[in-house]
Amino acid sequence: MSPGDARNGGAAIRVVIADDHPIVRQGLRTFLELSEDITIVGEAADGAEAVDLVASLAPDVLLLDLRMPGMDGHAALRALAERGLDVRVLVLTSVSDRGDVAPAMRAGAAGFLYKDVDPSALVQAIRAVAGGQVLLAPEAARAVLDEPDGAVAQSAPTSLTERELQVLKLIAMGRSNREIARELSVAEKTVKTHVSNVFMKLGVQDRTQAALYAVRHGLA
Repeated sequence: MSPGDARNGGAAIRVVIADDHPIVRQGLRTFLELSEDITIVGEAADGAEAVDLVASLAPDVLLLDLRMPGMDGHAALRALAERGLDVRVLVLTSVSDRGDVAPAMRAGAAGFLYKDVDPSALVQAIRAVAGGQVLLAPEAARAVLDEPDGAVAQSAPTSLTERELQVLKLIAMGRSNREIARELSVAEKTVKTHVSNVFMKLGVQDRTQAALYAVRHGLA
């Protein structure tokens, strides 16, 4: 069972693609549907159409470009929140303005990637986001850290055990507790304990903040 199956009860992850370039949408559809656990249920050319499709199709993940005519991706994120639409949004946009990252995450995006991402990594990101994880490209994480308000605990580096440091690095790579347990050959319950200890020692509240901490201190 893939990481996204927890959200979808074992069914395929239903995705809407929002991008103003038809060739990009076609390319994404063609590639993503090679994965048996991903189904493209709709395509949108702008933010307004994306919001309407989310409302009518109830996808699990919205793959959202930020630079679109009319209603752009930022406005679409705000509209989704205002309408109370429950969808995991994975931003997939061109590398342009580093200032895009923090506003998108604050507006409710669950992930932020750039279009130069490796295709297989995009598939994994969709699964991770559908499964409830928050995921940032390393460049996006650094952009958030450059924000004046930080979006992450500002404490000095805290001493972690060797195992906790391993867990932190894997969190920063977007691994789930199950995947960390498999990689470290330990029980998932043990991983949960390590994750809790990492959060407590670093003074962070969630996996995103832990990942950002790892980036800040050169651990990822």
